Formats: sequence, structure tokens, C-alpha cells
Amino acid sequence: MYDEDDLSLLDIEVELESPLDRMEPLSESEVAKPDPEVMLALLENAQPQQRMLAARAFCDIEDARATPHLIRLLTDTCPLVRVSAAYGIGRNPSDDAVEPLIAQLNRDWNGYVRKGVVWALGNCRDRRSLAPLADALRTDISAVRLWAASALAQMAEVSYEAIIGAIPPLIEALVKDPVAPVRSNSAWAIGQLCRELPSNIVYGTAIDALIQAFAEDQDLGVREDAKASLLGVGDPRGLQLIETLEQEGWF
Repeated sequence: MYDEDDLSLLDIEVELESPLDRMEPLSESEVAKPDPEVMLALLENAQPQQRMLAARAFCDIEDARATPHLIRLLTDTCPLVRVSAAYGIGRNPSDDAVEPLIAQLNRDWNGYVRKGVVWALGNCRDRRSLAPLADALRTDISAVRLWAASALAQMAEVSYEAIIGAIPPLIEALVKDPVAPVRSNSAWAIGQLCRELPSNIVYGTAIDALIQAFAEDQDLGVREDAKASLLGVGDPRGLQLIETLEQEGWF
């Protein structure tokens, strides 16, 4: 699977690059985890820079007390605060955060905020996230689609029905998305979900899509991720095809 932070793969979205994605390494004074009490107070600070730093701190600190504040900061006027709040919620997921995250995904103009929101929705592992994640995978910019594909893999921990609902949009992205990293992450996510499925028609359709991607996709990375998913699932048809094509020298 492509690294979700490797935005060099997505030059067509470079204009949306966020300073948070190129943060300087933490200084020596920041190596120790911040004091949660101090950070909780800073979440209410009048200065956007302080709110951003506090929200960012909760990417490293797990403290349920922060979640209501982070939810409120999803609508902050500063996009850097909003994206930091989304990442913080992703590290401190809550059922209460799901609806506010969905609302912000639907209205936020900033692609990097939406990217963080999609990641947080995946980490919340909630059935309500399925439809907005599927819609983001179909319609959003490539940086967001990349994360939406990975986030849909989290439906494996939600329910059988959620898995069944996540596979069709992932197959569509694997077959049709014009951006190879999005197809690659879709192949990875399909593999994660298929591990939790019995051998039924949805499972068979997903395996067929992985086989097609392995045999036909023009991008080597996509083919490799489709192959890895087939190997991980251990489907006999997929394993046989991999063996046959490799013996015939296709790859």
C-alpha cells in the first residue's frame, strides 16, 4: 500500500499542500510528551497557533477529555487548527465525533482538512462513516481519495454489513480511478476486507477485481498491491493465477 503521507505521488494536488505535512522534526524540548493539562487549557486559547499546537499534541496523547474540545475545533476559522483537530480525533476516536466529522467533510473547502477528517472517520470504526467515505472515494480530490480507500478498510472491524457496503466503491476505484496510488490503496483495502468474508458472491467479485488488477493494471505498484492482497487472502484462484503468470514470465 502506498504511504498516505507520501504526497510526492500526488503532484496534481500539490497546490493543496499543508504545512502540517512538512512539519520540522520535533525539537529536543518537544521530545517528551506534552503535559495533557496544559494542552487541554491551550485548546481554548485565543491564538490560533496555540490552538493548533494543542490539537496537534493530542495526536500523541490519548486523553478522552480532549475529544469534545477537538470536535468543537473542527469548525475553527483557521484550517490548520481544523486539520490538527481532525488528526487529534483520529488518535482519540469517539462515537460522538462521527457526525461532526461527517458534517465537516461535507462542507470544508480545504482538501487537507478533508483528508484528516477522512482518516479520523476511518479510525472511529463506525457504520455511519461508510457512506461519506464511499462518496469521498468516488468524488473528492486524489489526496482525499487515497485516504478514503484506506479508511474503508477499517470497516473490517465494524460489521459484516459494513464490509459488504465498503467493497463495491473500492472495486470501482480499483478499476476506474485515474490515479495509481488510489487504485493501489483500494487493492490493499479490498484484501483487508476479504479476509473477513465468507466465500460468497461479494467475496468472489472482489477477488475477480484483484485478479484483473494484478493481470492488467498498467502500474507496477497497483499490480504488486493486488498480488499482496491475493496472497494475504489466500484465495486458490488468485494463487493459481499468480503462479501461472509468473511461470510464464509475465512479470
